[in-house]
Amino acid sequence: MSSDQITTAILAGGLGTRLRSVVADTPKVLAMVRGRPFLSYLLDVLVERDLKNVVLCTGYLGEQIQGAFGDTYRGLRLNYSQEAEPLGTAGALRLAAPFLQSDVVLVMNGDSYYQTDLSLFLSCHRNRCSDATLLLAAVPDSERYGSVVLDQHDHIVRFKEKSDDKGDSSDERCWINAGMYLFSQRMLSDIVSSGAESLEREVFPAWVGETLHGCRSQGDFLDVGTPESYRAAEQFFARYVPDRGLSLKNESAQ
Repeated sequence: MSSDQITTAILAGGLGTRLRSVVADTPKVLAMVRGRPFLSYLLDVLVERDLKNVVLCTGYLGEQIQGAFGDTYRGLRLNYSQEAEPLGTAGALRLAAPFLQSDVVLVMNGDSYYQTDLSLFLSCHRNRCSDATLLLAAVPDSERYGSVVLDQHDHIVRFKEKSDDKGDSSDERCWINAGMYLFSQRMLSDIVSSGAESLEREVFPAWVGETLHGCRSQGDFLDVGTPESYRAAEQFFARYVPDRGLSLKNESAQ
């Protein structure tokens, strides 16, 4: 399958309660970073990899997202799956399932960005013939995020809760969920039928022992879920992403 046949779902329905002190009455994905909505940085990753089909799983103030981005962005086709009430990350995919028909579906959290090569992530998933692969980022400790434990074949064997854990003895770094996933249709169907609300708390732990892999990747990780991390986003993107003019609904003409 060529990359342009992979559908991407971006989970953009969070309430963003922790961020409201600095970004009020606005979905997290529309929080401005260096003069651009955070979502535009995620979409640019897909443009660079020549992915074409995107489903934005929206919720809180989702009409603002559709109003800002419309139906296209730099050649991407944008569809919207709007929650009437908060459904959680698994529930959002369940609602969006009619749009997610490609053999492999890429899922991205709408409030995090990982400076990595998406092509390597796709190759990691395919080379292992995996049904579900989580992209993992290395951090000095997992106090804020919790960590992922893998065996020697990169099967995920356990998820650790948030703690002051400084890493397993086999690896002084901690590997955390970077908020990017690849699912086969078999695993997507499992999400749809499970009734679960949360990928992180309910679905992924239930998949441990099946074909759930982690793809260890090098790069810097950012989420914008708190005022502190949002303030760090300006400097983060100044290092990694060049300035580019932005016109949103007119982007398809560029």
